[in-house]
Amino acid sequence: MKAPLLIVRVARKISEAESIASFELIPVEGNELPAFSAGAHIDVHLPGRLVRQYSLCNAPSEIHRYVICVLRDASGRGGSRVLHDVVKEGDTLEISFPKNHFPLARSAQRSVLLAGGIGVTPILCMAEHLAAQGEDFEMHYCARSVNRMAFIERIVASSFASRVALHFDDGPEHQKLELESFLTKRGNDTHLYICGPQGFMDAVLATARGNGWPEAQLHYEFFRRDLTSSGPDQGFQVRLAHSGRVINVTADQTVVEALADAGIEVPTSCEQGICGTCLTQVLEGEPDHRDMYLTREEHEANDCFLPCCSRARSAMLVLDL
Repeated sequence: MKAPLLIVRVARKISEAESIASFELIPVEGNELPAFSAGAHIDVHLPGRLVRQYSLCNAPSEIHRYVICVLRDASGRGGSRVLHDVVKEGDTLEISFPKNHFPLARSAQRSVLLAGGIGVTPILCMAEHLAAQGEDFEMHYCARSVNRMAFIERIVASSFASRVALHFDDGPEHQKLELESFLTKRGNDTHLYICGPQGFMDAVLATARGNGWPEAQLHYEFFRRDLTSSGPDQGFQVRLAHSGRVINVTADQTVVEALADAGIEVPTSCEQGICGTCLTQVLEGEPDHRDMYLTREEHEANDCFLPCCSRARSAMLVLDL
């Protein structure tokens, strides 16, 4: 059974920075949209049967609208190009109810928010929520140059502007973010939130872990996953525990595709191992985890995987299907 969708209208489409546009979405029926929490995203159904995930970047107190902000990626999978080149003000779109795989930790006494490029979208929402709640936080926003930074005017005019530091790759050395010193361990009551391109995320997480940050204090969300493999993919089998059926997964298929060919539908959304929609329990066998959704500990447990992208190290996986 498919999850219900909401119909929204594009009330405003605004150029926020170089190749970046924001979209204000308002309900077609009624005056309010479902409430959401800082860090949430929605699935946006686009022309061409594309479904893409975008973080909500307006304040969680605003339920009369949702705002998403999108970087046009010429080398991407097409969703951003459709939004920039095809979708216009007045158009209607179908979206999912908000989901949150990147929530603020309730136990944090202090929050450090770190955004790279378009990763500012959930980070800005978090900053606005923390400011409204009177919480202790600081925000750092990194980009190649000032003309690639969205929401500068909004940040400068905010009540928390003094807590935000802007860092430009093409700016003077003194304002650049030096990760090693910045990520010196700050205590068990401080939590770090990171969102940005994969290279940025990898560098930040590696430095934080190298400086002793526990995994429980690291919170992050990848908005795009670069598929990597240690070698040529091999075929394997999956067995469905409920029926005993055995499905062959060829080297050029995902598990989701092989199951669909066998008439078994697994709910999916991002198909990149980011959103967690297709999370499936593994009862036997060793998965080859290629997702960005599960934690290190969950990968090591090997009791679940994301069949949209992950594969098998063993000849067979037994799935709770």
